[in-house]
Amino acid sequence: NTTPRIGDILQKLAPFLKMYGEYVKNFDNAMELVKMWTERSPQFKFIIQDIQKEKVCGNLTLQHHMLEPVQRIPRYEMLLKDYLRKLPQDSLDWKDAEKSLEIISTAASHSNSAIRKMENLKKLLEIYEMLGEEEDIVNPSNELIKEGQILKLAARNTSAQERYLFL
Repeated sequence: NTTPRIGDILQKLAPFLKMYGEYVKNFDNAMELVKMWTERSPQFKFIIQDIQKEKVCGNLTLQHHMLEPVQRIPRYEMLLKDYLRKLPQDSLDWKDAEKSLEIISTAASHSNSAIRKMENLKKLLEIYEMLGEEEDIVNPSNELIKEGQILKLAARNTSAQERYLFL
């Protein structure tokens, strides 16, 4: 009660939040797997429904519980920013809380980056499949910048031909 602090504790634990990036990166795939097995296996569906009925689950679905870790880092970041706004700058916890926010913001950025990379790879895979799987473009170093309809002007007769461009 005399010296309430959370910044020092968060500073020690915040580096572990980077592992959420891996969770976030695989989140869509995990959700698809749960959906697929719920549809394919009545036994799986029954077990999930049975577990969801338990009081400890708070009447929430498995998917809702799976979403919690995805929302955790942004929530920590928001709460810590609010804490720092209300904390007097001469507080003993100020420097630690500020350092914790820096680490948590880095973890949030890491998670967002992981999401963007996965979305980019998914889009490249879709394009690869649309192109008849002839040219392998699915590579983490490749990035889809823009796509859309264009008009190609022929050099000889200036006629316009419609094309769809992937940049």
